[in-house]
Amino acid sequence: MTAILAIDQGTTNSKAVLVSSDGIIMARGSSPVGISHPQPGWVEQDADRVWASVLEAIAACLVNAPPVSIAGIAISNQRESVTIWDGGTGEPLGPVVSWQCRRSAPVCAELKAAGHSARVEALTGLPIDPMFPGPKMKWLLDRAPAGRSIRLGTIDSWLIHRFTGGKVHACDASNAARSQLLDLNKMAWSDELSALFGVPTAYLPEVRDSASRFGETLGVPGLPDGIPIAAAIGDSHAALFGHGAFEPGDGKVTFGTGSSIMTTLPHFIAPQNGITTTIAWSLGGTPTYAFEGNILVSAASLPWMVEILGLPDVQALVDLASTAEPEGPGFVPAFVGLGAPHWHADARALFSGITFNTTRAQMARAVTDSIAFQVHDVFKAMVAQSPAPLGRLFVDGGPSKNTFLMQCVADALDHPVIQCDAAEASALGAAYLAGLTLGLWNGLDAIKALPRKTATLDAKESDVRRRLTTWQDAIFRSTVSPTSSMGE
Repeated sequence: MTAILAIDQGTTNSKAVLVSSDGIIMARGSSPVGISHPQPGWVEQDADRVWASVLEAIAACLVNAPPVSIAGIAISNQRESVTIWDGGTGEPLGPVVSWQCRRSAPVCAELKAAGHSARVEALTGLPIDPMFPGPKMKWLLDRAPAGRSIRLGTIDSWLIHRFTGGKVHACDASNAARSQLLDLNKMAWSDELSALFGVPTAYLPEVRDSASRFGETLGVPGLPDGIPIAAAIGDSHAALFGHGAFEPGDGKVTFGTGSSIMTTLPHFIAPQNGITTTIAWSLGGTPTYAFEGNILVSAASLPWMVEILGLPDVQALVDLASTAEPEGPGFVPAFVGLGAPHWHADARALFSGITFNTTRAQMARAVTDSIAFQVHDVFKAMVAQSPAPLGRLFVDGGPSKNTFLMQCVADALDHPVIQCDAAEASALGAAYLAGLTLGLWNGLDAIKALPRKTATLDAKESDVRRRLTTWQDAIFRSTVSPTSSMGE
């Protein structure tokens, strides 16, 4: 029996799944990665630990698997996180600077003050913000030891280096598109952006199609040599592909630590209103574009509130929120600033509108509502400039299994959402791309026809409009400068 080994390297865990030629998950394994916060606002990981967690996930997957022949390996990965290593020895020369890290905020502020925002956004589809890797790569370069064979890259390129025994330095177009160093229209590294951010293109990986032969395994513990690495793609893009969201207007929301919202576009459209344009995937040298909105803190606020309220677990928090009385407070989870569509690095997490009558249930509801309302704000910006109406909207990630949370999303958007049974949407999307490379499936129609278990939640009548007004007031208070006069 033939199968694809799909890796989903995430912020908190690395996962490995075996996917059959029928698109069925045959076995799965996972391993935690670990994360550190060396200073307020700084978030980083250990590159060697990232690789070790991938190996552990593979071992856990294969020990539970039926006898199979692994036809190829597929990679999906956390995006915007970058690292640096020695191309000859494979030794990390710095940490993995996480997509959540804000250490480059001062540099970003200087670039914006110097008037570079419009040009950078026109070339890359991305705003100047600490989330994106350009200034982080410069930070890593400035601290790398001299006289080394420098390699810089996103996590897919680090894993490809390790899987191929250091033979290949490459990444896929979707990951390159999130680096803020790629010219989206030319599909190539930009000398202009390289000079602006101070990152020589010679250190960067070769950009390839998402479905591509990136090399073969060499010296990987637990795997034979010679298995082709047949796909690489950013995790959010992989989920969009895995859902079969190939038509313009189709979209998905991936819920996790943060949230990524994407809708497929018919062609490149320069972004406005605080969202970004990105390459969803590239096949045969042709990119498919998408709008995207990145929410920095989404479900990560739930365990925080569980601890604040002294509850046993997240489900207890959701159950409490479902009993909340009307007229509650607003909550903005701006623990590391606000992402799309607000892009306010100095925004502050806060509750707004608390009174002596505020209950625990209302505070719990404000936190759960913040997940849905951030999604609402992003889609409002997308719909305002998309030539295609919002089509099928898929939801994935751990929180997407919770019917109460997803009903809140449907109500906030006044649009149906489609829950998907498979928790490994990103891994499946990467596996489907690898299947195209290897000839297991002959096109997008074949992938769209693969079996999927879904459930649709329609929007219901609710008091969501009033609660959105409370949310909008809280957003204002979160983003106003502490030294500004509010007329009070």
